[in-house]
Amino acid sequence: MKRTSRDIRTANRYEVLRQIIAESPTSRQELAVATGLSLATVATLVGELLDLGLITEVGFEDSAGGRPRGLVAVDAPGGALVGVDVAETYLHVELFDLALNVLARADEDMRPGESRPEQVAAQIAAGVASVVARSGVEPARVLGVGVSVPGQVDRDAGVAEYAPNWGWHDVPLRDLLAEHIGHPLYLDNPLRACMVAELWFGAARGRGDAVVVNLGTGVGAGLALGGGLHRGVSNSAGEWGHTTLVLDGRRCHCGGQGCVETYVGAPGIMQNLRELSPDSALLHSADQTATIDALARAAAEDDPVALKVVHETARYLGAGISDLINLLNPEVVVLSSWVAARLGEPLLREVRQAVARHALRRPLAATEIVLSPIPTDPVSLGAATFALEGALGSAGQRTARRMATARSRTAPPS
Repeated sequence: MKRTSRDIRTANRYEVLRQIIAESPTSRQELAVATGLSLATVATLVGELLDLGLITEVGFEDSAGGRPRGLVAVDAPGGALVGVDVAETYLHVELFDLALNVLARADEDMRPGESRPEQVAAQIAAGVASVVARSGVEPARVLGVGVSVPGQVDRDAGVAEYAPNWGWHDVPLRDLLAEHIGHPLYLDNPLRACMVAELWFGAARGRGDAVVVNLGTGVGAGLALGGGLHRGVSNSAGEWGHTTLVLDGRRCHCGGQGCVETYVGAPGIMQNLRELSPDSALLHSADQTATIDALARAAAEDDPVALKVVHETARYLGAGISDLINLLNPEVVVLSSWVAARLGEPLLREVRQAVARHALRRPLAATEIVLSPIPTDPVSLGAATFALEGALGSAGQRTARRMATARSRTAPPS
């Protein structure tokens, strides 16, 4: 789809604000260097952000032989954003100020057998209401709520098109949420959310080409190519978890066989454990989180069964990541989401060794493989930035309408 001049202006406004959040306080001159935009364009966009109340003037700094430079910073208390991470096993909600500092959190387990769209929408709404109440933020100051849900999402229509682990098809989730939540709503999936979080605050910051491997119940890859988030034609890029790893392998919820997800997602890791040690005390048959936690603790204590499971999981994961490295030649591959966070360094070490056995030497030499350094939930952080992006887009539309109205009032009669 061809981008309009308004789309480009909104994207530039978003990029300038992103840089201000990352580097507050900063000058217009520094913003021009960091974004590659002209100083005149940056000055105009900074003026718009000041008018919107998202940033503020905070003084001056000396310049070499010239006039002092004005400094701007994000106006952290000027608004709030909510990011929601909906996974198959949990709901995590965070409320942020405009500097993307966490002001309140809420967590709840997703109850087995209660994944009907109406039930999930009600849980999300309750979580959003909880963090707004806990934070003490006036509801009118909440600029938007970003919601990440598993599977394929039509973000423009607000539809969860396909969530195989829940059996969802074409669920009008934004409409369901709007029955309970009065704030603007923005939907996407965890692949995009994790990638944006890493671009803003994590291991992909300042990198042109990056991959975030999302390891949870489901598995996928967030992609940044040429410095920006890569969505694909239908916002479906990154469904790496449903590429074939083993011909005629394990049956997947998507209907295929041998998908990456069936070997390295949480249920796949549980199956790895069953095959290695069917009677292991580490296996909690109905509880993914408890099993992964038990594996992590046992691996840290050098338990041989746990180490073997991590090794086998990393063997599959390393083969899949090698394909991404050979195909995309990224600067960094980030292991993210709750499974990666719990298994941590033992998994990372094994993955690096497995990748070294499969990836081509030249692209591998240019690629770092790291754990996500983001201390909070990267999905809820990324979801909040979608709400911020949406708020900027809406503000841009209001500004365009005001300008058009002003022009019509001052135009001479025909």
